[in-house]
Amino acid sequence: MNIPSELLYTKTHEWVKKINSKEVIVGITDFAQQQLKDIVFVELPSVGKELKMGKPCAVVESVKAAYDIYSPLSGKVVKVNHEIQEKPQLVNEDPYGDGWFLQIEIANLNEFNSLLSPSQYRVITESEH
Repeated sequence: MNIPSELLYTKTHEWVKKINSKEVIVGITDFAQQQLKDIVFVELPSVGKELKMGKPCAVVESVKAAYDIYSPLSGKVVKVNHEIQEKPQLVNEDPYGDGWFLQIEIANLNEFNSLLSPSQYRVITESEH
């Protein structure tokens, strides 16, 4: 299972990549996409939407069911990945690259303290496997 060391994680299987001191990119982990199997649809929030940490911000549908994706941090959506709406399989093929979901301008930098390190996230995935 792929858990890149430069990212931060949530217990609900989202990843966070800092791109500067105020903005992050968000997606779902390799573990999550493996659990979902074949992703056939992704619903993303609109640019400008205010997100709250731990609340649903997107929906992924696989051939099995629909799943909420939770915002790892509070803030405003500044960009979404329209490509995964046209090609949802990118989330399965490249969850840490072309399969990213959205970019958030962070409202509260202290929320980073509640994200998981790669080693903390690995413990969670091993217990759920």
